[in-house]
Amino acid sequence: MYHIGTRFNELNMVIVSSREFRSKQKSYLDKVDEGVEVLITRGKNRSYRIVPVTEDDTLMSKADFFAKIDKALEEAEHGKVTKLTPELREELFGDL
Repeated sequence: MYHIGTRFNELNMVIVSSREFRSKQKSYLDKVDEGVEVLITRGKNRSYRIVPVTEDDTLMSKADFFAKIDKALEEAEHGKVTKLTPELREELFGDL
């Protein structure tokens, strides 16, 4: 296991082999929860970064994403839109 850090900011990174990650998976996932970046190496030129999923993340396939865009464009062409007034903006987003 390798630990990489820097004196210039709070960045803390752990680089670990896939075998090491498998054997201590809970420990490394706990580190991710603590804000540590975990990189898993596999073979010569393969690496993976573990990041937590947050409430703001959206998980959908590329096909689903483009289908939603196509549907929105079709609705807009048929006038099925809602004008974003200052009042609606405040209701939806508050003080951004």
